[in-house]
Amino acid sequence: MRIPVVDRTRCITRLRSWLALPGPGKRKISTPDPRHTLGYRGERAAARYLRKKGYRIIQRRLHSPLAEIDIIAVDHRTVVFVEVKTRRSAALGRPAQSVHATQQARLTRGAIAFLKSHGLLEVSSRFDVMEILWPLGKRHPEIRHHANAFPAVGHRQFYR
Repeated sequence: MRIPVVDRTRCITRLRSWLALPGPGKRKISTPDPRHTLGYRGERAAARYLRKKGYRIIQRRLHSPLAEIDIIAVDHRTVVFVEVKTRRSAALGRPAQSVHATQQARLTRGAIAFLKSHGLLEVSSRFDVMEILWPLGKRHPEIRHHANAFPAVGHRQFYR
């Protein structure tokens, strides 16, 4: 389905004004609880990886009553909601396998709330999952990026 030209122009204008917000380096990011340092390091490594791939990081660690979204980025004209899963090893399965249906539904609700609050419901979006395997003693992690990892979950909430 194509968006009419007037609506597409309005969406692009909103997206551009939204992108003009200060970057994540200018926002205060709360200091993580010491118990969560592996996850925090994984999120930082994922954000660095996405920046190198040309993504623009809009927000990290978004907490809302509906969901917690690790990274919100823009890839060309697509808003990308990224779930980061960090593990020491893959002994119990790949980290991306732990993004189950309940969590997908929660992420979808959080993404819809975010898009509504910024007037960006017409902009295309997707959900990515990043696997970070960071064994003890290793300086750099193994990173796997699963673009468009799952569709929006819910009943009549999200259309592409």
